[in-house]
Amino acid sequence: MIKHHPTFELLKSFVDGELPASLSAGIAIHADMCPTCQHQIAQLTEQVAEANFEFEETFLDRFIVDEGEDIADMPAISFEQMIDNITSTDELVEPEVKTPKQVTFNEQSYVLPTALNNMQFSKTANIGKLSRARIQLDEDEIHTSLLHIAPGGGVPEHTHKGFELTLLLEGSFDDENGHYEKGDFIMLSGDHQHHPVSTEGCLCYTVANDALHFTQGINKLLNPIGSFIY
Repeated sequence: MIKHHPTFELLKSFVDGELPASLSAGIAIHADMCPTCQHQIAQLTEQVAEANFEFEETFLDRFIVDEGEDIADMPAISFEQMIDNITSTDELVEPEVKTPKQVTFNEQSYVLPTALNNMQFSKTANIGKLSRARIQLDEDEIHTSLLHIAPGGGVPEHTHKGFELTLLLEGSFDDENGHYEKGDFIMLSGDHQHHPVSTEGCLCYTVANDALHFTQGINKLLNPIGSFIY
């Protein structure tokens, strides 16, 4: 059962088109698995559509009629007719059947969410029980990845210099703050420290805008490679 969701502010920014592609994809993937957020996004989308429609009506009301022209002689504007004219066609287009995209980590194959089907991935890099494939979105300091933790593996206790989004695509993991399962959307900042461990293994969609920073004992020696994981 999904227990962790995007904040209302994130959902509103998603509907308004204000988020970078990496975060938008994360929310879209989560919403595909979460009826609660689907409903909230639908409500917000409807509100935005109503606001835009009211703006269009106000805009049309301000049209200036040329001097001497009788507004009654002007043709009525029908948005329904305009849409019908734009979308009408005699040709039937067969919908394209897309083959689900798959990835494999440590001989384990996973079917990816639809939102990731057209994205390009780098080669997989491995350190111990961690495997990471970058998703190439060209968002400068924002790094987006698929992160795989093999059964019994984990990420040493760390914090981030920026934000970290972890969306569970398959499997589960635990940290100091609780237990997370498929569909959970976990957004953390530099104020949080955690040590994710996965008993059964998991695949995560991750977004971060800076390297992680290890905080415990000998793990601090790993800080130069903190940017590898996220």
